[in-house]
Amino acid sequence: MTGAGSGIGKALVLGLLEKGAKIAAVDLHEDALKELVASVGDDAKKISIHVANISDKKGVNSLPAEVIKAQGNIDAIINCAGIIQPFVKVNDLDFEAIERVMNVNFYGTLYMVKAFLPELLKRPEGYIVNVSSMGGFLPVPGQSVYGASKAAVKLLTEALYAELKDTNINVSVVFPGATDTNITANSGVNAPAIEKNDAKQKEYPTLSADKAAAIIIKGIEKNKLQIFTGKDSRLMNVLYRLNPVYATNLIAKQMKSLLS
Repeated sequence: MTGAGSGIGKALVLGLLEKGAKIAAVDLHEDALKELVASVGDDAKKISIHVANISDKKGVNSLPAEVIKAQGNIDAIINCAGIIQPFVKVNDLDFEAIERVMNVNFYGTLYMVKAFLPELLKRPEGYIVNVSSMGGFLPVPGQSVYGASKAAVKLLTEALYAELKDTNINVSVVFPGATDTNITANSGVNAPAIEKNDAKQKEYPTLSADKAAAIIIKGIEKNKLQIFTGKDSRLMNVLYRLNPVYATNLIAKQMKSLLS
């Protein structure tokens, strides 16, 4: 499990522990992993921690052996780690930020899949879960490259589903809507100011990480290809399919004040 130290990833760890799972927790931040282990009491013995930068292909390639040594086998991977971009338009986004987002969100996911898939194919049954985003199917101004990276994760995962249909591997792609996590801080991005006098911008309802994780786990149990967390993600998926231009203009209007 990548991104296990915080947000949806941490909530998934806690939820899966309740189901009796053993977890190899992967995160860039060792302190967050240690805090996670310290918070679960007797379940700590079910967790192994692995500090890794998933955008480092060589480092990711060494993870399967580390996990097998710690846990004995690998039955599933959940790629939950991700970062957002600064809230600016493409014209104002520098290539360093672009490459960082693509390296973590897309290449990090791809490296994990490539590293672990051979091991999963050896198991009686395996599972790959990749976390995309509502922004992976709906364009969000000010998060254009983030959305592009998550759209790449979406199509990669759906293609994996098709390629692996006749194997022992199940595949799911997750589309979280607005979720209460610390992804903005973890991404090193300043949150845009919301105008206090704009009633439409005062509140952006968000789903808790715990509720998002519960929906994801239920979707995995039902072997769903697509898992949508949050009413906004489900609604916008339907709206974008019915009328993509209207949906795009709606999101653009909501984001306008954040980009001025």
